[in-house]
Amino acid sequence: MWYFVCPEVVFGEDALSRLAELPGKSAFIVTDKNMVKLGLVDRVKEQLAQAEIVTDHVFDEVEPDPSLETVRKGSAMMRRSEPDWVVAVGGGSVMDAAKAMRVEYVRPDMPAEEINPFSLGLDLGSRCKLVCVSTTSGTGAEATWAIVLTDTQTETKLGLGSRDVLADIAIVDPALAASMPPQVTADTGMDVLTHGVEGFTSTFKNDISDGLCIRAIQLVFQYLPRAVANGDDMEAREKMHNAACIAGLGFGNSMAALAHSLGHALGTVFHIPHGRAVGLFLPYAIEFIGEGREELWAEIAYAIKQEVPDGSKAVPVLNRALRGLAGSIKQPLSIAEAGVPADQFDRAMSKLIDNAVADSQLVSTLRVPGEAETEKLFRYAYEGKSIDF
Repeated sequence: MWYFVCPEVVFGEDALSRLAELPGKSAFIVTDKNMVKLGLVDRVKEQLAQAEIVTDHVFDEVEPDPSLETVRKGSAMMRRSEPDWVVAVGGGSVMDAAKAMRVEYVRPDMPAEEINPFSLGLDLGSRCKLVCVSTTSGTGAEATWAIVLTDTQTETKLGLGSRDVLADIAIVDPALAASMPPQVTADTGMDVLTHGVEGFTSTFKNDISDGLCIRAIQLVFQYLPRAVANGDDMEAREKMHNAACIAGLGFGNSMAALAHSLGHALGTVFHIPHGRAVGLFLPYAIEFIGEGREELWAEIAYAIKQEVPDGSKAVPVLNRALRGLAGSIKQPLSIAEAGVPADQFDRAMSKLIDNAVADSQLVSTLRVPGEAETEKLFRYAYEGKSIDF
């Protein structure tokens, strides 16, 4: 038995106005300083005011790759304000932090680092509901029950989550993503692509998630280059914003895989944006898994209108398309291209291996590398070499 879980998804033009319909008395807003600066938090407060919901408390200290310390600080503020709603306004980091803060607020007996798939029956919504307002077209965190936090003491990313932490409402309004600069648009778009590909090929794939993952991949290939080239192209913005949520619904109910474990490790140590890191590793992960998913690689290639000649393998065809897309939006194709100095890379190797091997996404990877293979994966990806082992 398996479960498909999802929030109420409100999408399209003027989706933000759903906030004006919420019942309740008070809301605690979780965000970052950039969202405040851009005026997006004020737009959220205006909608909540129409519902006569008080928004006196705004926590705007969420950083990229949010830490356990940040979650602790936010949940302590929540306990003092006792809100009916937590409203997360931002990208994946903000939404993940808000999910964890709500758990610690409602269930002070459960620290964030202990949230796991068996943490069920939390009954969070009876005290405080969660709305995720997505402002980036990448993580799909508004639609998933995953939480990624950083333990700054051990320099590791913690893959956490439970079906019970899922948002009650996900707001996917393309106007909120219009301010993303080209680099962020490209980085987050590669995250969407990786979610779609890994969600469609993980060991937890299923009939319900498959169609969502494939559709997200198609939308990325069709609209991401347009969104990067012209941020005012609102059709492309809307399609990519939808794609991020669709991929979140897909992989959130089937899991990610090897590219995420490697990308998490690299991003934590060298502070490379999440989408850029996982997207970089995607072709290498596909080559490593190889024939174990041959029919699925071929299905993806077909979905993006790439022909696999009779008697040929799908992996080279698919990877040419993936690397072509990445190159067209100026994404690095190797760790060296991502700007990691060779000497620092060598010194960090043991930490990279430890982090990747311990990452929770390996649970759903068809071919799980050992430590020696993990090191080779990193070294091949550094040089941009095709995987041949």
